[in-house]
Amino acid sequence: MTPINRIKKAINSGNSRSIKARKNILVSFGIKAVSIVIGFIFVPLLVNYLGTAEYGIWITLSSIVAWISYFDIGLGNGLRNRFAESLANGEHNLARIYVSTTYAALSMIFGAFFVIFLIVNPFLNWSQILNAPETLSHDLSILLVITVGFFLLRFIFKLISIIITADQRPAISNTFDPLSNLLSLSIILILMKTTDPSLINLGLVLGASPVVIFLAASLYFFNRDYKAYRPTFRLVNLTYFKDLAGLGIQFFIIQITVVVIMSANNLIIAQIVGPEAVTSYNVAYKYFGLISMVFVIITNTYWSAFTEAYIKKDFSWIRRVMKNLVWLWSGIVFVIILMLVFSNQFYLIWVGDKVKVPFLLSLFTALFIVIYIWYSIFIYFINGTGRIKLQLYTTVTVAVLHIPIALFLSVHLGLGTAGVILGSCITYLPGSILGPMQYYRIINGKATGIWGK
Repeated sequence: MTPINRIKKAINSGNSRSIKARKNILVSFGIKAVSIVIGFIFVPLLVNYLGTAEYGIWITLSSIVAWISYFDIGLGNGLRNRFAESLANGEHNLARIYVSTTYAALSMIFGAFFVIFLIVNPFLNWSQILNAPETLSHDLSILLVITVGFFLLRFIFKLISIIITADQRPAISNTFDPLSNLLSLSIILILMKTTDPSLINLGLVLGASPVVIFLAASLYFFNRDYKAYRPTFRLVNLTYFKDLAGLGIQFFIIQITVVVIMSANNLIIAQIVGPEAVTSYNVAYKYFGLISMVFVIITNTYWSAFTEAYIKKDFSWIRRVMKNLVWLWSGIVFVIILMLVFSNQFYLIWVGDKVKVPFLLSLFTALFIVIYIWYSIFIYFINGTGRIKLQLYTTVTVAVLHIPIALFLSVHLGLGTAGVILGSCITYLPGSILGPMQYYRIINGKATGIWGK
């Protein structure tokens, strides 16, 4: 038997759920490789286009805008679980009701948010918020309107990606971001040759590109593969909003805490050290984040598969998958150690000598990725089962503590940027301990009280 035939046999062995997951993972790896290459091209390209300081401003601004996505009160993740459950139970009309109601609810929520933002924005001093030169104040105000507007549209149209993923076809949904990045990259290369550096132009390109891709994908899939679930005003039923939001509101609060822990890091660094330090932090995070991006491909594939398996009580399959993920994590730790050893050489090749990344920052970023990946193994299973109340309480608690811890480490202990990411390591530790404990109780039918809610 040839090596290719052995690979095909390995992929196509086992039950249908495992086969579907393996195929999606393999295709997703290829797609993600393209995305990673584009992402790594973007960093030195934008640093050269804007300069280190303005690139840091853009990164900080982007992280603030990303907070808006969490104002969907968790409806995206609520839809993902409810849609997967409906398909597993053969309730196709109910699945379409969930889809229609989610589109309507998100449109109303984000439409109201944008109107409020337009009213409030003129009173905000973005130069002060971002620690940017006062001369950029007017441009930043315009840039925020552009970026927020496109981001809201993007999030609504991105629901098609959630639906496809809930149907256990994440390889397809994973193509949308690389396509939008390719479109953005192509336009930015043209802008570099034809115009002066401009944050506003950058915002227009990076904002409009994903909207165009997700809109095209929505039109295509709702007229073909998912025609039976195409949203319609006739099936919008706000009585199902509670069903979506009941689970979704818990996801929403968890997502808000992720914003506090992760996105706030850019703001803390910008205020304490300066915008240039944000660039160093993001270079290190993007480098070591390569591994978490790869791992997320796998865990994201299994989320909806866990939902289906849990509903059908296929616990032996769940145990087998989780055991394999833990073994994979062990290998990843070794890879991250190698990445740390060669990090300085990689930075020099990648971004040159324009961006300096201290070794201590690289060390704590590598440690964070190790902790985060371990945490995500169990959290994706827990998310798939919808038993997330313990996770909710834990993340809210650590989110409240994160900023004080980060400030103490970075300012009072003098660790600077490295102290901020060390703070993230500390705040993710409780979930990394409680997650495996909850998994053990759920899978063995011992999840009583808070462990089973």
